[in-house]
Amino acid sequence: MPPIRTRYPMKTQFHQAWMLVLIGSVIFTGCQPTQPFYFKESGDLSLYLDKATDIEYPDVDTHRLEEVQNTEAPFTISDPFEMDESQIWNLTLEEAVADSLKNSKVIRTAGGNAVFRVIPNTTLPSQAIPTTLTVRNDAMPTIYDPALVSSNPQFGVEAALSEFDAQLNFNTNWDRLDRPQNFQTGNPFFLSEFGQNLFTANAELTKKAATGTQFSLRQNNTYDYNNRTSLIYPSSWLANVELEARHPLLRGSGVQVNRVNVMLARIREDVSLADFETNIRNLVSDVEEAYWQLYFAYHNLEAAKIGRDSALVTWRRVRALMDNGTEGGEAEKEAQARQQYFEFVSRTEAALRDLYKAEGSLRYFMGLSATDGRLIRPATEPTDAWVQFDWYDIHDEALVRSPELRRQSWRIKQREIEMITARNQLLPQLDVVGMYRFLGLGDQLISGDRSGRNFNQVNSKAWDVLTEGNYQEYTIGAQFSMPIGFRQELAGVRNVQLQIAREKAVLEDMELEVSHLLTDTVRDLDSNYNLVQSNLNRLIAANKEVDSVQAAYDVGTVTLDLLLDAQRRRSDAQIAYFQSLINYNIAIKDVHMRKGSLLDYNGVYLAEGPWPEKAYFDAQGHARRRSASHFLNYGYTRPGVVSRGPVPQGTITAGMYEEGEIIVDETYSEEGEYIPTPAKSPTSLDAVSLEPPAATQVADGSTQSKSELDWNKLGLTKLVSEVRGKNGASRPIPAGKTQPRRVVESASHESRKNSTPAKTAATPSGWQAAKR
Repeated sequence: MPPIRTRYPMKTQFHQAWMLVLIGSVIFTGCQPTQPFYFKESGDLSLYLDKATDIEYPDVDTHRLEEVQNTEAPFTISDPFEMDESQIWNLTLEEAVADSLKNSKVIRTAGGNAVFRVIPNTTLPSQAIPTTLTVRNDAMPTIYDPALVSSNPQFGVEAALSEFDAQLNFNTNWDRLDRPQNFQTGNPFFLSEFGQNLFTANAELTKKAATGTQFSLRQNNTYDYNNRTSLIYPSSWLANVELEARHPLLRGSGVQVNRVNVMLARIREDVSLADFETNIRNLVSDVEEAYWQLYFAYHNLEAAKIGRDSALVTWRRVRALMDNGTEGGEAEKEAQARQQYFEFVSRTEAALRDLYKAEGSLRYFMGLSATDGRLIRPATEPTDAWVQFDWYDIHDEALVRSPELRRQSWRIKQREIEMITARNQLLPQLDVVGMYRFLGLGDQLISGDRSGRNFNQVNSKAWDVLTEGNYQEYTIGAQFSMPIGFRQELAGVRNVQLQIAREKAVLEDMELEVSHLLTDTVRDLDSNYNLVQSNLNRLIAANKEVDSVQAAYDVGTVTLDLLLDAQRRRSDAQIAYFQSLINYNIAIKDVHMRKGSLLDYNGVYLAEGPWPEKAYFDAQGHARRRSASHFLNYGYTRPGVVSRGPVPQGTITAGMYEEGEIIVDETYSEEGEYIPTPAKSPTSLDAVSLEPPAATQVADGSTQSKSELDWNKLGLTKLVSEVRGKNGASRPIPAGKTQPRRVVESASHESRKNSTPAKTAATPSGWQAAKR
C-alpha cells in the first residue's frame, strides 16, 4: 500500500501567513477603525457641523426708531459752548411731560419704586442714564401691560368667563368584532363565532350655569350589525335624546362661589392698572426732576463762568503789575491768582460736563434722540413762593390716593375672595342628578318622510319611533362624598387666613411708611424754602462783599487773597442758592407724589385706549337687546361688591390754599405802617433784608421789591417782596395789632384758568397717559 500523504503542513503554513497579515494590520491600523470605509465617497462634507450651538442673529423684521437712526455726534466739553439761537431748544416743563408721555410705550424710569425710596440730594449722578431697560427688559413696564393681563388666555376675565360658555362635543367610533365563542358547536342558541359591526355617534352640548348647575343635551346614535340568529333583522339603529341636569347642593353651589375666578381675574386687572398708574407717576416724577436738574446745571455753569471771568480779570491785573515790577505784582500773588483762575476753569469744564449729562438724562426720559444738533434749555422758571399744605388734608389724601396702598388693598380683597372658595371646600359634595331620555329602535336611522312603521317592522325608522314618544326613560338620583376629617380643606382655610393677616399687616406698615415719607417731604419743603431765603441773603451779601473788596483792593487797602476769597464765596453762594431753589421745587413735586396727586399736579389723565369699531357696534347691540327685554331682578344671585367705584382724576388738590397769591412775611406797626422784617436769632431761617426794599410795579397790579441784585439777569422772580392787594393798596391791618401775613402761590404747572385735564389719545393696544 502506498503511503498516504496529507496536506496539513501546507495548510498550517497558510494559516500562519494569514495570522501574520492580521497581526500586522492590527498593529499598523489599531484595534478597530475609527471611521467606516465607503467605496463611493464624494468628499462633499457640507452637512458636517463641528459645534452644536453658535451665537447668531435672529431672523426678525424690526425697524429702528427715527430717534435712533438719526442720532448725531454728541456735544463734548472740547466743543465750543457758544451756540446760536437755532441750536437752543427752549423747552417748558409742560412740553417735557407731554413729550415723555407720547414717547413712552415702554415706561422709562430711574428704577425702583419712586414712592418708597428716599429722594437723594440733587447733585448730578455719574451715571445719568439708567440701564434698567437694557439689563432687565423683560421686567420693564409698558402701556400694553393692563391689556396683556386682561387678554391673558388663562387668567384674564374673558378666560374666567369662558368657564360658563357652552361646549359642543362630537364623537364617532366604528368597531369590528370577529371572535370565537366558548360554546359547543351545534347548539342552536349559541354561536361558535361572533361577528359584529358596531358604529356609535354622540353629539353633546353642555352648559354650566352661574349657580353651579351643569346642563347637558346629548344625542346618541348606535348602529349594530351581528350574526345572532335570534334577531328580528340583522342590523338595527338605536337613537336617543337625553337631557341631564346636575346641581350641587353644598360644595360648589351658589353664584358667588362659581364666580370667584371671574372676580379674581377682575382684581388682577385692577392690580395691573394700579401698577400702570404707579409707573406713569414715576416717569412724570423723573421727568420733572431731570428738568430741574438741567435748570440747575445751566446756572451752575453760569456761576462757574462768572467766577472764571472774574478770576481771569484779577489774574491779568496782577500779571500786568508783575510785568511792570510794581507793588502788588509779586510772584506768589501772581501764582495765587493764576491758581484760582484754573480752579474756576476746571469748575467750568465739570459744570459743562454735568450739563450735557443732565440734558441727556432729560432726553432719555422724554424718549428723544440722544443728540439732534440742539441743546435743550429749560424755559419754565422755578417757583420761589412759599407753597403751604394743610397737614391733615394731605395726610388723609396720601392714605386714600396712593396707588401702592390701593394695590395692596386689592391684594387683601383677593385673599378675601379666595377665602370664599377655601371655606366652600369644607362642605361635603352633595349633587342631585336628573336625566330624561327619549329613544327609538328601527331597521334604519332616519328618512325624509315618515313611513309609519314601528320598531319591529322591516324598514322601520329609529327617529320615527323616537319622535313618537312611546319609549321614555328617566333617572333621578343623588351623589354624596365627603373626606373624613377635612384635613386638606382645613389647612387651606388656615393658609388663606394667614395670607389675609399678612396682607393687612403689610398694608398697615405701608400706611405707616407713607405717613413717615410724607412727614419727611413736608419737612424738606419747609427747610428748602428757608434755605432758599438764607442762600438768597448769602448771595446778596456775597455780591456786596465782592464789590466792597474790589473797591478796597483798587485803592490798596486790602490784599489779593481777600479779593480771591470773596470771588470764590460769591460763586459758591450763587451755586448754593440755585441748588436750594431746585431742591425746593423738587420738594413741592415730592409732596404731590407722596400724597398721590402728582398726575393731577402735572395735568395727566389716564384712560383706556380705543377699541375697534366692531367692539362698539357689538356693545351697542347688546345694550339695545337688554333695553328691549323684560327686567328680572336677580340681585340675590349676584356676587358681593368688589370695588367702591372709580378713582377720581383731575380733582382739585386738597390741602392747598387759593391760587394767585405769593407767600411772604409782613409786619405792620400799630398805625398800619410797613416795617421790614428784622434780623432774627441764629435759630431762625427767614430771609433777612437789611434795608427797606424799593417797591416796583408788576404786571398784575401788585408791587414787588427790588433788591440790589439784578434778578432780571438771573431770570427769577423776586423772593423778598412787599405784596399788596389787587388794587395796589396795602392790605389794612387792624390798629393795635401786628401780624405776619402768609399767602400761597398755587403749585400747579397747568394754566390757572383751566384745570380740567384732557383725556388721552391712546393707542388700541392698551392704556396710555396724556398731557393736556
